[in-house]
Amino acid sequence: MNAPRRPPRRKVDGVLLLDKPIGISSNAALQQVRRLFNAAKAGHTGTLDPLATGLLPLCFGEATKFAGALLDADKAYCATVQLGVITDTADAEGRVLETRPVIADVTLVEAVLPRFIGTQQQVPPMYSALKRDGTPLYELARQGIEVARAPRQITIHSLELSAWSGDRFDLAVSCSKGTYVRTLAADIGQVLGCGAHLAALRRTRVGTLDVSNAITLEGIENTPATERDTLLMPPDALLADLPVVVLTAQEVARLLLGQSVSWVALPVERCRLTGPRGFFGLGEITSDGWLRPKRLVITQTDDCL
Repeated sequence: MNAPRRPPRRKVDGVLLLDKPIGISSNAALQQVRRLFNAAKAGHTGTLDPLATGLLPLCFGEATKFAGALLDADKAYCATVQLGVITDTADAEGRVLETRPVIADVTLVEAVLPRFIGTQQQVPPMYSALKRDGTPLYELARQGIEVARAPRQITIHSLELSAWSGDRFDLAVSCSKGTYVRTLAADIGQVLGCGAHLAALRRTRVGTLDVSNAITLEGIENTPATERDTLLMPPDALLADLPVVVLTAQEVARLLLGQSVSWVALPVERCRLTGPRGFFGLGEITSDGWLRPKRLVITQTDDCL
């Protein structure tokens, strides 16, 4: 008996804010959601480790063209730091290398945190997806190989001690792209003298997107298939912090043909393009007074031309 044929993938355009559960990779979560929407094209906007939970923006169809906008965005986390235990991965999934007595108290932790606020150099961990000669560092680490890693510039915008419980505490972290919160936890432990690792992590914000507006996998599953598209935000939700440029139908037509439009405004590297039919792409305003298209959606109908 032949198995029932699966329906063809649908063209779905939009952004879904997923509250990722613990224990699965970002790609596994993406594939589950893609199946639930039966979407033809999908991607995510930045990896969360299996240990981490929280906000994972997923892009479908035309929205995938703008996923890169969030890779550069600031992020916010709620991090739980375990004192007195050092692991080889700097988080709870790693092998314990050393345990030390904890003499730090809440007053000492609060005194140390300001040292980590601001622009600084951070050495990425060996257990990371960064590559050396095409090989992910975590694969080398699993073989017992450690290689030198160049420090990267990051910025910690704010660190707030939000809870304290004996030998662990919670931090509210606001930081730039490229920040490894588990490295931050390990570095704080080193300064305190007792060592530390990241016990739990929840991402609460990416750019202007907040986890309070996210939905769980169970929430998607419990939404009837015919209504799931209502859970999606428009593709330009990824660009909400960019200035909006409103154009006429004639100007839209020129940009859709790849042409520039004379534009009197302050130069900006990126802006949202909108016309009579709504959002249609990403543009830039040059210093010599031209509005140029950068990335365009293909959902505009022929009557725009």
